[in-house]
Amino acid sequence: MNDYLKLFITAFIQVYLVAISTVCLAKSFYIGVAIASFFISFTWTFNVKKIAICNTLERITYSSGACIGSLLGLLTTKLFIR
Repeated sequence: MNDYLKLFITAFIQVYLVAISTVCLAKSFYIGVAIASFFISFTWTFNVKKIAICNTLERITYSSGACIGSLLGLLTTKLFIR
């Protein structure tokens, strides 16, 4: 798998989970907060190593994954939590 795609995916996953956690926090959905928070931190341990020393294209790739992850995380939680 392409390194840029891997970077995009891990950024996507992390911020996707942040969006889910935020909605769960707002709705006081404790189990959702606990699960999302654990996986946010777990994913972060992979991302910090990848993004610590990178070039501009890698930063843009990471930020794009985070942007899309946030939008889809909000959409996901809106579909399941009302």
